[in-house]
Amino acid sequence: MLKVQEIRELIKLVDQSSIDEFEYEYDGSKIKMKKNTSTTIVSQVSPAVPVGEIAPVVQPTPVAAAATSAPVQGVIQETTKEESLKPADTANLHKITSPMVGTFYASPTPESDVYVKAGSKVSKDSIVCIVEAMKLFNEIEAEVNGEIVEVLVKNGQLVEYGQPLFLVKPE
Repeated sequence: MLKVQEIRELIKLVDQSSIDEFEYEYDGSKIKMKKNTSTTIVSQVSPAVPVGEIAPVVQPTPVAAAATSAPVQGVIQETTKEESLKPADTANLHKITSPMVGTFYASPTPESDVYVKAGSKVSKDSIVCIVEAMKLFNEIEAEVNGEIVEVLVKNGQLVEYGQPLFLVKPE
């Protein structure tokens, strides 16, 4: 595994070079950097960490109250109520997360029906979707017995490592 100082040096080198993307893999660890116009994105994946134990970090964005009209304030209040209900509702639900960066597909082919939708019953080995990465189609299993409560991503959407894809009510 690379040390923090080595990663910083790699970031500087990529930033100063004309390349837009850099990927390094060694001994099961992977570092991928993509350079946008003024931003460098760094991600490091270590296979030693179980996927189920990683929780996404969500930082709330402050919402300023609009002083212009009442309808806008009503919309802001509804959004705030919705956000405050979600964490309590999802506390007892299992999240099926993406094991890799790729493209989410809800069905095996564009003409086929989706693997699962809200209300579908699944078992541990049920295939719930496909995540395509580098022309490889990886079938994702449910991991638990239960019922799909919500599909959190859309067909064809890009997903990140550890991103929740489904909420499942375990049996």
